[in-house]
Amino acid sequence: MPAPEAGPVGYTLIPPPGWELVPLREGTDDALRALVDTAVRDLPEELPRDRRTEARMALHKELNQAVRQAREAHAHSLYMPVRRVRGHLLAASFVVSERLAAPGAGPRDDLVAGLLRAPGAGREAEATEVDGADGVRTEGVVAAAPARGVEAESRHVDYVFPVPGPERGRWVTVSFSALTGEGARGQLADALVGLFDAVMTTFRWRYA
Repeated sequence: MPAPEAGPVGYTLIPPPGWELVPLREGTDDALRALVDTAVRDLPEELPRDRRTEARMALHKELNQAVRQAREAHAHSLYMPVRRVRGHLLAASFVVSERLAAPGAGPRDDLVAGLLRAPGAGREAEATEVDGADGVRTEGVVAAAPARGVEAESRHVDYVFPVPGPERGRWVTVSFSALTGEGARGQLADALVGLFDAVMTTFRWRYA
């Protein structure tokens, strides 16, 4: 066990079967190529070569867009499904990022209390615990925004909790989003949210 004052050097979690990690700081291009290769191998063998090429190009474009959005959110890890379900890739992902709170903020201080009081428009908040630390879970639906290329509403869940150790004011956000054909409040979206909540029970800090 690490000394209580020692901070973590990273984290571990268990992603769902068929989901893969895309690192956003190093090795991103190699990871994307591997994900595309895996997804294309899962296509039906009878699919014509030109259709396979089209699928490869479309998936590569989609993955690059997801990486760009994750980097804009200052995330350092992106998790995405690469195995098809009933012939389709799930339009879902989650990212891990770090945020800074007010200096000296502790596990139950301003950030947690503020999120519980005001989680944001259309969002619900509840207290939660991640690897023994108090935090907040928020959930809501984000409306479509055609002007920004977002054609349908999506379901979002965020976990916010402190980084243990001597440095106060360091927080981690794990953010999940899902876009389903049946709508953000449908059974598939509910199932994906439940899957993400199960993943968060596996989150553990890693120490040197």
